[in-house]
Amino acid sequence: MENNKTAVFGGGCFWCTEAIYKRVKGVEKAEPGYAGGHVFNPSYKMVCTGTTGHAEVIRVSYDPKIITFLDLLEIFWHVHDPTTLNRQGNDIGSQYRSIILYQDDEQKKSAESSLKNTDASGIFKNPIVTTIEKLDVFYPAEDYHSDYFTNNPTQPYCRAVIAPKVQHFLEGYHENK
Repeated sequence: MENNKTAVFGGGCFWCTEAIYKRVKGVEKAEPGYAGGHVFNPSYKMVCTGTTGHAEVIRVSYDPKIITFLDLLEIFWHVHDPTTLNRQGNDIGSQYRSIILYQDDEQKKSAESSLKNTDASGIFKNPIVTTIEKLDVFYPAEDYHSDYFTNNPTQPYCRAVIAPKVQHFLEGYHENK
């Protein structure tokens, strides 16, 4: 784990993205949190108002010998809808926006290239609206958000939204744990 790298993505509800990335070979940890806003140390309640500027994100710790940042981006494009502004399904607000928060020039260039290539590929009917921004601060979410899907499998949102996303991902992605 000492040579792991991190990536920060926002693709709507962090419960969904965490549940998916935790199932990827080479991902050591997927941690829900908040980033991209202007409020110091925000809470879930604050972020849900849509006034903090923060998005629900996950910080992915990964082993680059097993999976690359580009591989993580490829997953990112396919596990949410990057063409809807401030929305993922019924989750509406800037806190659910599609965002990649880069940590260095290499990640920035990779994210920009990946976005351009994915947009040009035509796999989405509408243009990608994902923003690529420099990560300022990542604020970990409250403890009860970690492993939310695993710990709350019968919760209605988990059954209706997260479970189908995870199942779809597992059926189409072959490098899962």
